[in-house]
Amino acid sequence: MTLPELAILAAYFFILSILAFYGWHRYLLVYWYRRYADHVPGPLVPLDPLPAVTIQLPIFNEMYVVDRLIDAVCRMDYPRELLEIQVLDDSTDETVDVAALAVRRWQLQGFNISYLHRVDRIGFKAGALEAGMAVASGQFLAIFDADFVPPVDFLRRSLPQFADPQVGMVQARWGHINDDYSTLTRIQSILLDGHFVLEHGSRNRAGCFFNFNGTAGVWRRTAIETAGGWQHDTLTEDLDLSYRAQLKGWRFVFMENVIAPAELPVEMNSFKSQQHRWAKGSIQTCLKLLPQILSADLPFRVKAEAFFHLTANFNYLLMVALCVLMFPSMYVRYNMGWSEMMLIDVPLFMAATFSVINFYAFCQKQAYPEDWVSRLKYLPLLMAVGIGLSINNTRAVLEALFGKQTEFVRTPKHGVDRPGDDWAGKKYHQAMLWQPLAEVALGLYFTATVFYALANGIYGTLPFLVLFQVGFLYTGLFSLLQQFGSDEAVFSTQIAGE
Repeated sequence: MTLPELAILAAYFFILSILAFYGWHRYLLVYWYRRYADHVPGPLVPLDPLPAVTIQLPIFNEMYVVDRLIDAVCRMDYPRELLEIQVLDDSTDETVDVAALAVRRWQLQGFNISYLHRVDRIGFKAGALEAGMAVASGQFLAIFDADFVPPVDFLRRSLPQFADPQVGMVQARWGHINDDYSTLTRIQSILLDGHFVLEHGSRNRAGCFFNFNGTAGVWRRTAIETAGGWQHDTLTEDLDLSYRAQLKGWRFVFMENVIAPAELPVEMNSFKSQQHRWAKGSIQTCLKLLPQILSADLPFRVKAEAFFHLTANFNYLLMVALCVLMFPSMYVRYNMGWSEMMLIDVPLFMAATFSVINFYAFCQKQAYPEDWVSRLKYLPLLMAVGIGLSINNTRAVLEALFGKQTEFVRTPKHGVDRPGDDWAGKKYHQAMLWQPLAEVALGLYFTATVFYALANGIYGTLPFLVLFQVGFLYTGLFSLLQQFGSDEAVFSTQIAGE
């Protein structure tokens, strides 16, 4: 074996081993979820007297959904004299008029609701929340993004957890208004269910840190203040504040059974933009806080889980490197004898991929016990899409590592509630060109690799190669078709999973 061939194989197996290691971590989360099932927060006695609450609604160019949000919040079951509602609007389009009119409509009905419009957008969402808190009257701050429709009993069910003076934040689980709109929205719903049900649920049950998700949660005001307030040096101000608050000793509570539905992006580029912001912000937070977390006086389990949580998106760098190395390593190993190859990398691939299947299948069973089996058909495509996001999220990780500053790009929402709703003719579309082309190129690269494996009888690797092939072709072609297709909405509906 030549030195270049040895280097290719060494790099390939090193990367695959790390990905498998993170894959095994998913098994640990499932184990914790079951092992500490008795650590779920139970119902508590309502606070007496009830505290004053400020609901903050940070929005930016959300003309299609802001009415729905304000109406839902104003219909909450809570004493009107104890409720303050702030519409924190940084918009630069017709949303200004829509939001102001909605606020005026509810003011005339006697609600304490105010409209605060900024024109500078300093600090983006974190800046808006900071400005709102400076004039807020509530002891507790509930936050909802524009695409959410919180249930009427949200505050009644969340606030009792604050009877414990050490509880600084209560996070509800996200639900999905339009998960049956298309295959893309169904995949997103499963991804988010995994994050909330198993990641949040397991970490909270096991006594580890977990994070506020920027919406559908309630903060104790003093927890924000003692943690240093809202800061806007990362794109995930919620993750940043969460870790700072927990480092100060505040305890967080995840309420799996309190569900706040939200609208999922129906456009591939909007989904990618959202994933990019989350990936970049998590790495920025990792660079900012992980050294402090690892040096803090915390149990090893808490430190280790924080490490896995904050470094997870580095795996996208490894995934792109693995994509480049996959065919050369296959070629080298085939000339050495492919049976030896199967004994090494197939178990590693299985450790990385079957852990994903186990993770999301278990999550769906917990979240939807009545029809979870019917949802499993989406898991292969879910894994493929996760792979297809590699270029998008690698770009995010590199921007964070090299300190490239970008604005907070909010995820466009179009008020799409059910299959058949039109969105193609509305505003807020996002355009990408070079990235989808790169994804399609990688998809074609893996198509050629699949043919090579077929031609040489390397059948054991085919399921994994097809995941890469489908993932890159799906994310790339879907982006291009939605940007340049003549009828994007029809196309989205046609691929609906149900």
